[in-house]
Amino acid sequence: MRQQPHSRVTDPGADAHRLIVRVLEEIGPRESCGEAERRLGALLAERWRALGLDVRGERFLCHPRAFLGSISLSVILYLAAVISFWTWPWLCVLWSIASLIVTVSELLRYRELVDPLFPEKEGENVVGVLAPRHEVRRRVVLSAHLDSAYEFNLSFLFRDWAVPIMVLGLGAPIVALAGGLLRALGGGGFEIMGWVCVGLLPAAILHLFFHTSRVVPGAMDNLGGIAVIDGVARAIVEDDELEGALEDTELVLLATSSEEAGLRGAKRFVAAHAEAFRGLATYGLFVDGICDERFLTVVDRELSSGARHDPRLVDLACDAARKRGWAIRRRMIPFGGTDAASFSLAGVPSVAILSMQTTRLARNYHTRYDTAENVRPRSLEVTLQLVLDLIRRFDAGELDGVESGKTGGRRSPPD
Repeated sequence: MRQQPHSRVTDPGADAHRLIVRVLEEIGPRESCGEAERRLGALLAERWRALGLDVRGERFLCHPRAFLGSISLSVILYLAAVISFWTWPWLCVLWSIASLIVTVSELLRYRELVDPLFPEKEGENVVGVLAPRHEVRRRVVLSAHLDSAYEFNLSFLFRDWAVPIMVLGLGAPIVALAGGLLRALGGGGFEIMGWVCVGLLPAAILHLFFHTSRVVPGAMDNLGGIAVIDGVARAIVEDDELEGALEDTELVLLATSSEEAGLRGAKRFVAAHAEAFRGLATYGLFVDGICDERFLTVVDRELSSGARHDPRLVDLACDAARKRGWAIRRRMIPFGGTDAASFSLAGVPSVAILSMQTTRLARNYHTRYDTAENVRPRSLEVTLQLVLDLIRRFDAGELDGVESGKTGGRRSPPD
């Protein structure tokens, strides 16, 4: 491996933090498929062209309000199940099944089941390609998302109680399904199950107000990731030893639209480029939720989507952090997901790197407190350096000829 090269970037953490502050002052919160999201994409395109990257925008259509909008639909179906419990138990069963299908399909598996019920809008992924000095032997897609989330009322109001409320509210149709089946097959009785369903109504009804129309600043989630991938490109281009490019690794910077709308931008990108990914060894590095280096994390699995990230990349990230003397944790994400899931499920070896607390809902997660002052410049510096180390190890050929681990998703068929 090459010795640590010299770079003209003197304080990458401070530079990345200044970019976050600039974006929040000049652009502000960024709704999925909204004008502010496009303005950030245009800013990045301008910065990356100035570095000599080949930059393009890739537009796509999606229904950005469907992902969270499906929550209200699930609750309404549950209410219908509760109402029909005593008089039409089989109808209760059907409403419960419908509610669970919507929740599992949209919120957990990121399937676009009810999307046509919501308005269609246009998103745009921004792509910047840095060609290597020699023949391309491998590709690294380095990605973060442009948009920020609607404020989650439950997270803001209930803090640590938000997760139990979500579990009770979204899981309530399971009780209605079991009660409806028992009542229908047992010919009556089991009224206690109906009263349990009634008792769960407050938790379910709260989900009608799950989020507001207010879009949060999104400094941690995910301007931190955007600032890191921008800083990585700058560090490589301004690196005196690398002479502006890697040896034989193509670096693709990908700023995705609509991650907060159910990973829509990443899904569209990986689908559009599936053929290219089959033809060249491609690795995905996804940076999300950067605010506190004391919680440096590599995600090895995303439970709800079923994505398992490539164990080679997970091990490589852990090793790179240890060599810097940084503590890093392997974590599974039980609910929610990252854009890395879209790539892993499509058979592209990928991994997600976070720098935030994942064992509980942080105060600034999808709330108005996700501001620049809650992002530590040191977290940006550490994450940026970790990503740089990984890219350099890819470029040194450390994974060449090493068999890919299972990602837990479907793999693209061979040509």
